[in-house]
Amino acid sequence: MLTKDELPECPVATTVKLIGNKWKLLIIRNLMSSPQRFTEMLKTIPVSQKVLTDNLRALEKDGLVCREVFAEVPPRVVYSLSQTGETLEPVLDAMYDWGMKYKSTL
Repeated sequence: MLTKDELPECPVATTVKLIGNKWKLLIIRNLMSSPQRFTEMLKTIPVSQKVLTDNLRALEKDGLVCREVFAEVPPRVVYSLSQTGETLEPVLDAMYDWGMKYKSTL
């Protein structure tokens, strides 16, 4: 997790730093509906395994996503939003509403 000193002064810039790429936004969008396994996300997010892995690790490091490993053979890993990650729902809802309004003006 980043320290306060590593984050931008501006709160908007902080949010953009944490979720500001399209892959992170799509991962969060998927996990808002329910926890998912890695392969489930790969089916709905058009990204390579490496990019998905890198973004999931970054979201986990920043405390937005939880990774749960089940001791099975083969191992099963499920990703979900953390409590902090769940607080992003109104942010993504506002982005959705804005995007829909913008599209309707075109």
